Amino acid sequence: MTIFAAKSVITMMTNLSKQVKALRKQFGLTQEDLSAKAGVGLRFVRDLEQGKCTLRMDKVNAVLNLFGTELGVVPQPKGGDES
Repeated sequence: MTIFAAKSVITMMTNLSKQVKALRKQFGLTQEDLSAKAGVGLRFVRDLEQGKCTLRMDKVNAVLNLFGTELGVVPQPKGGDES
């Protein structure tokens, strides 16, 4: 992984963690409530909100699905950086 790619992952996880925390609060949920409703552990929710970079995508999507969204693969245009 290049330095650029590593920074991109960190930035993405920081943005995601802030978004999840904001949505949780907007819906009036505690971390415990969110973990129960999404079927994931409390530690997972805490790790997600703290921006941990090594989380299982299926569990992230279980949380995001409660808010009507999900993570997925976005095709890059041809000619982009393929490193």
